[in-house]
Amino acid sequence: MFQTLTDRLQAIFDKLNKRGFLNEQDVDAALREVRQALLEADVNFKIVKEFLARVRERAIGAEVHKSLTPGQAVVKIVHEELLKTLGEGGKLELGGPAPHVVMLVGLQGAGKTATAAKLALYLRKKGRKPLLVAADTYRPAAITQLEVLGKQLSIPVHSEGNKVRPPDICAHAIDVAIRTARDIVILDTAGRLQIDENMMGEIAEIRRRLSPQEVLLVADSMTGQEAVKIADAFNQKVQITGLILTKIDGDARGGAAISMRATTGVPIKFLAQGEKPDAFEEFHPDRLTSRILGMGDMLSLIEKMTAGQGELDEKEMEKSAKRMMEGKFDLEDFLGQIKQIKKLGPLHDLLKMIPGFDKVSKDMSPEHTDKQMKTIEAIVSSMTRKERRNPDLLDGSRRRRIAQGSGTSVEQINGLMKQFKDSQKMMKSLQTNPRMRAMSGMLGSNKPSGRR
Repeated sequence: MFQTLTDRLQAIFDKLNKRGFLNEQDVDAALREVRQALLEADVNFKIVKEFLARVRERAIGAEVHKSLTPGQAVVKIVHEELLKTLGEGGKLELGGPAPHVVMLVGLQGAGKTATAAKLALYLRKKGRKPLLVAADTYRPAAITQLEVLGKQLSIPVHSEGNKVRPPDICAHAIDVAIRTARDIVILDTAGRLQIDENMMGEIAEIRRRLSPQEVLLVADSMTGQEAVKIADAFNQKVQITGLILTKIDGDARGGAAISMRATTGVPIKFLAQGEKPDAFEEFHPDRLTSRILGMGDMLSLIEKMTAGQGELDEKEMEKSAKRMMEGKFDLEDFLGQIKQIKKLGPLHDLLKMIPGFDKVSKDMSPEHTDKQMKTIEAIVSSMTRKERRNPDLLDGSRRRRIAQGSGTSVEQINGLMKQFKDSQKMMKSLQTNPRMRAMSGMLGSNKPSGRR
């Protein structure tokens, strides 16, 4: 959902990185473009103003002027301030005796009922025993939808039709959960097409009677500026504890995520996308920030790989990923990664997580990505092991030989090598970033193995 913003910011930072020295006028010119990019992404004007003020104060100081790479120093500042704006991610707070109550609120059309089922499946994978509660009695289809989803996922649903008051249905559900040994109760409450006093009064009563551990606002990420008003209204009435953003795979410009978090002060806890029940993930602000700024998202990529089917070599993947974090990643590692990644798919989405290679995938349609990946694999496979370990050896004659062996052109090889070099530069520039060093440390405490 942040692709347009990512493209704009990368273009701005590419221009900065070409400058060997930055004066105050250069910084201001760049920040004007950043301001326009954020506003076009639907970030609230007040939040943009505060964000840029913090960035400018640091960017015109010694932190940038003393840097050997001032453009990258500005990127680092933007990264850290954007992370500060997005805040820390939040996990569900489910303390105290069971059953724990998670209450979902939001407007009609945000995907609240589907999100309730996705959350239940997510929690069941964590070893919990959820009970879904159909408390939206004003939209009969919502009750049926939740019952169907519950049956598909083998998760029990408590419903009492549309004649019983929702606060009473929710109260009865607690008794059912206790009786059936369910440790988490997920309430799918009613929504409206817009903020409605009756709806707000009803969910306020449910909150008062059940004292839920979590009150999560389910918000459509495509709502734009209106999302700020919605989040603020729900927060004032029922004191929400977190946000779940839905439809993040749509053409949303992304500003809603930044604006809602900054306005309410509550963390974004989950992101939901697509129709599949497992299209649901924890929100990691550091990973999202890196993706917005074109730095990739190696931790999410590693999780996808290590959580994949048993055919993946987890130790090899972690070793290669750690080498990438340390700026030692070469084409030998890259070829191994390609062979592992091909088992997971969709490749178009996975490529975006590799630093530097988001530019490769940007101009590819998903249906052509498989073909492009086979071409890349053919090029790298046509190199000798010595060439893969030391790409600087690839002079003109070697590239012509590789092109002939892989059935490609020298131009294609040149394009691939440029992207690979860009990726290496990106990773080397991030070695000084303490957050990236921390990410590298998370991949294991063992030192990288030598070549076999």
